[in-house]
Amino acid sequence: MSLVLLLIVVVIVGCLIMAFGKRSGASRGGFPLGGQHNLGDAEAEARRWVERLGAGIAGLDGAGNTAATQALADASERYNAASVELGRARSATQFGLAGQTAIEGLHYIRAARTALGMDPGPEVPALGQVEGIAGQQRVVVGNQEHYASPQPGDATPYYYPGGQVGGRPVPAGWYSTPWWKTALVAGAAGVGGALLFDALLDGFGGHHHGPGGFGGFGGPGGFGDFGGPGGPF
Repeated sequence: MSLVLLLIVVVIVGCLIMAFGKRSGASRGGFPLGGQHNLGDAEAEARRWVERLGAGIAGLDGAGNTAATQALADASERYNAASVELGRARSATQFGLAGQTAIEGLHYIRAARTALGMDPGPEVPALGQVEGIAGQQRVVVGNQEHYASPQPGDATPYYYPGGQVGGRPVPAGWYSTPWWKTALVAGAAGVGGALLFDALLDGFGGHHHGPGGFGGFGGPGGFGDFGGPGGPF
């Protein structure tokens, strides 16, 4: 008789455990509490960066400053992209990507404020380990001059916050043309276009790939002497 009672008790306890487990799972919507918490944190973090970027754009006016206006346009493009990514995000990774896009936009906000002679504002997370342009630079590709500088100017109105282009690091700074935008799709431009972007990457990124590379200093096609005749600086 005692064995039968013991079996009954075991069965009852097992049923209670199963029922509790089902109720607990239903109360969590089928997600572990830890995962749900992390997803909520990721969404809140991404939303914070996107909202901060939107506020930064709304509070600035290019005021006819070419460099600032261009940086604000790039910031707005990043804001639109981040907003779309945020609306579509369904995982912590996707929310992280939306936040990263917004952070890129905030780098453009800081650049716009700098161009306007304002304090750049609060620091934002770095986009990578790429250092900024150390000084004024010139590179000649196909008889066309391209310039880079750590500061905005009439000859360098386009800002790049630093990062990878074509798998190679490009320093943050101000450039005479937004050549990196086309370089990202250089494969569609044919061999000539790819060579052009390789030359710019080698020149401004400091990479050299042998005699045919574009990393020399002072010689034809290399970095020029700034401040000399015909230079913009």
